[in-house]
Amino acid sequence: MNNMPQIRSAGACLLILGMLLGQPLSAHSEDRPNILFLLADDYSFEVLHALGHKEIQTPNLDRLVASGTTFTHACNMGGYHGAICVASRTMLLTGRSLWKAKDLDQQMKAGKEIGPLWPELLKSAGYDTYLTGKWHVSTNPKKRFDRAEHVRPGMPPSVPEAYHRPAAGQPDTWSPTDPKFQGYWKGGKHWSEVTADDAVHFLQQARNSSHPFFMYVAFNAPHDPRQSPQSFLDRYSLSNLSVPKNFLPEYPWKDKIGCHATQRDESLAPFPRTGDAIKVHRREYYALITHLDAQIGRILEALEKSGMAGKTYVFFTADHGLAIGHHGLMGKQNLFEHSVRAPFLARGLKFPAGRRIDTRIYLQDVMPTVLELAGVEVPSWVQFKSLLPLVDDVTAPHYRAIYGAYMNLQRSVVQDHYKLLVYPEVPKTFLFDLNADPEEMNDLSHQPGQQNRIQSLFATLQTLQQETEDPLPLDLNHDRH
Repeated sequence: MNNMPQIRSAGACLLILGMLLGQPLSAHSEDRPNILFLLADDYSFEVLHALGHKEIQTPNLDRLVASGTTFTHACNMGGYHGAICVASRTMLLTGRSLWKAKDLDQQMKAGKEIGPLWPELLKSAGYDTYLTGKWHVSTNPKKRFDRAEHVRPGMPPSVPEAYHRPAAGQPDTWSPTDPKFQGYWKGGKHWSEVTADDAVHFLQQARNSSHPFFMYVAFNAPHDPRQSPQSFLDRYSLSNLSVPKNFLPEYPWKDKIGCHATQRDESLAPFPRTGDAIKVHRREYYALITHLDAQIGRILEALEKSGMAGKTYVFFTADHGLAIGHHGLMGKQNLFEHSVRAPFLARGLKFPAGRRIDTRIYLQDVMPTVLELAGVEVPSWVQFKSLLPLVDDVTAPHYRAIYGAYMNLQRSVVQDHYKLLVYPEVPKTFLFDLNADPEEMNDLSHQPGQQNRIQSLFATLQTLQQETEDPLPLDLNHDRH
């Protein structure tokens, strides 16, 4: 992407040389800050109480919002198959944009060496690197981190009873709190609790190390099956929950954009969608999020008790968002805001408390940001950008536009609060003013006064396609009504 920074490569070469020699090349690694990276899955940007979603209870993340900086418009580029988290995490760990990440994913599956990943760059600079939880990247994490515990797959084991429910007029045989269904309880203890246990234990040990640490703490939650202890489900009453403003019983173009009834995420709830069914799913989603929040609270408390909080940067984000009723969709295989945006919180010396930055970023910008904080030269092949210039000056240039893609079925570009959304297989093009219409309900593409804007956005999208090596040819000359 030609608008992404090309940073000096000499430092990167030294880092790679250090890795080959098996020795860190940092003479002062003990002076570098610690990094605690907390990663969730299927966590939409909107479900944080501190950011205005009053139905959700997230007291520990709310404290992180208050004590750090929130990037309110953190986006994922999309995905090259239905498991969006694979693309998101491959981009995160390799520093490459979507289609290059797909190529590297395929190379890793074939057993080819692709060069150092994010933790290896930090390891070469003297960091103790640690992983617990979800991985879902096509390489062995135990070869990438000094230590990896309870490495989890993309999601807990699928539970048949969790799908096509609740059906109107039929008994719901699923219980989100009963361990007999396994899922998150497979192994005897809820996976979120195991991940927190691991992180707390590592922090207790890290106090005795002279090296800084990089902790990659990756939760599966709140990905389905949305299971949590009964006490967390009891915090939410169906009568107090609402359906999204842009709720639809069925999205009219779902089949041609890859969100058909047999797509895994979309089959969680029955068709047509009902408000009652969406409330049931959102209740279970909220309960799992609040349970996740409690585990994050345990980790943050352990960090405070360790005495290392003052020299530790904490980041929290997620692979992507989730629909659960927005536009009649359930999953993340779409380019609407609810599915491409995730929370992004940063706490530490360089991130002012209580600050919010609205500039659109990619959530994968955390990778070069952490490298810069750690004093590690960002390799020239990293295609994302450090966020530190934005923290110093919110008017600083970042990305001129934000690109989005899902397989060969959807494309989008956002620039100056306007979003162009293209469905090549319908064919149909939409235009949304995200300031006036954040729920993306009012398509402006048919308005004569918007045609120049559409042409300009489409040209920007084509430029971004070239920069990201997007293989899909697009044609704007089709029906926009």
